[in-house]
Amino acid sequence: MVKKIVKRGFASDNNSGVHPEILKAIESANAGHVVGYGSDPYTEKAGELFQEHFGRETETFFVFTGTAANVLGLSGVTRSWNSIITAFTAHIEQDECGAPEKFTGCKVLTVETPDGKIKPEMLAKHMHGIDFEHHSQPKVVSITQTTEMGTVYTSEEIKALADFVHDRGMLLHMDGARIANAAVSLKLPFKAFTTVAGVDILSFGGTKNGMMYGEAVCFLKPGISKDFKYIRKQGMQLASKMRFISAQYIAYFSNELWRKNARHSNSMALLLAEKIKDLKEIKITQAVQSNGVFAIMRKEVAEKVSKTYFFYPWNEYTSEYRLMTSWDTAEEDIDNFVALLKKELGI
Repeated sequence: MVKKIVKRGFASDNNSGVHPEILKAIESANAGHVVGYGSDPYTEKAGELFQEHFGRETETFFVFTGTAANVLGLSGVTRSWNSIITAFTAHIEQDECGAPEKFTGCKVLTVETPDGKIKPEMLAKHMHGIDFEHHSQPKVVSITQTTEMGTVYTSEEIKALADFVHDRGMLLHMDGARIANAAVSLKLPFKAFTTVAGVDILSFGGTKNGMMYGEAVCFLKPGISKDFKYIRKQGMQLASKMRFISAQYIAYFSNELWRKNARHSNSMALLLAEKIKDLKEIKITQAVQSNGVFAIMRKEVAEKVSKTYFFYPWNEYTSEYRLMTSWDTAEEDIDNFVALLKKELGI
C-alpha cells in the first residue's frame, strides 16, 4: 500500500491534489458507453461552456498537457520559417525542453523582461528582415497570463500588444496555464482580457487549479487554424476517452469552481507574503498578484526549510526562490512554514 502523504509544500500548484468536485465529475462520466474521440455529449457541453466564456466563435480542442496546448496551438498558425517571440522567462522558452522549436520548426526569440511582462517597445529588436528570405519571419507573440513571475497583465496591456502584432500581420498567443488566477486578480471575466483584448490563440489550463489533467487549445477567431484537428491527431493528443477531460471542465465552470479555487490560492499567496515581507534577510522581489511569491533568502536557510516544506530555487545566482500556493493550501501550512523559516533565520 502506498503511504498517504498529507504535508503540503510550496513548490508548485501542480503538486496539489484534485478537487473533490472534479473527481465526482469524472466518476459520473464513467457510466455507460459514449462515442469516443470527442463525439460525446460531455465534450459538446464543455465546448459550449468555452463559447459562453470566450465568445460564440471560439473553437476548442482538448489535449492532455499544457506543453501540448502551447506547442500544437502554435503549430496550427505557423510555418517552419516563422519565428515566435516571447519573454525570456516564458514556459515555452525555459520549461518545454525545446518542444516548441522541435515541433513547429520555428525559431523562438526572446526579450528580457524585469517582471515577466512584454511591452510593445520590447519587441522592436525583432521587427526586421520582414519579407527577406534570409531571416525567419515573425508570426506570433506569446505571452503568459499569469506570468511565470506571478505578475498579471491588465486588459489594456494585452490590447496594446494585440494592436502592435496585428498591425504587423502577426498573431497573439496566450499561455493561460494560470488564467483563472489572473481573472480573479483582475476581477474581470475571461473574455475581457482575451477575446475582447485581441488574443487570437489561447492555451487554457485547469490542472494547476484543481483539475486532474487536460488542457484546451482555443482559437478565439474563426478560420485561424482550419486544419487543427489533423495537427492534434498527428501530435498524439486526440484522446479516445475524451469525455473524462470534458467532464472535468463542466464541473470546473459549474458554480464557478474555477473562481473559488483561484481566489483561495491567490489569497493564500497574499497571506504568505504579508507574513514574511518584514522578516530580516527576506526580500520579496515581485508584486504578489496571483498565487506566487518570489523572495530572496540565504541559500542555507532555504535548503533547510525546503526539506520540510518543499519549494524550488528560481535564480540560484541571486538566491531567489519561488513559493507557490494552491487551491488546497491551508492557513496552517503557511503558519507552520513561517514558524520554521523564523527559526532558521534565528528570529
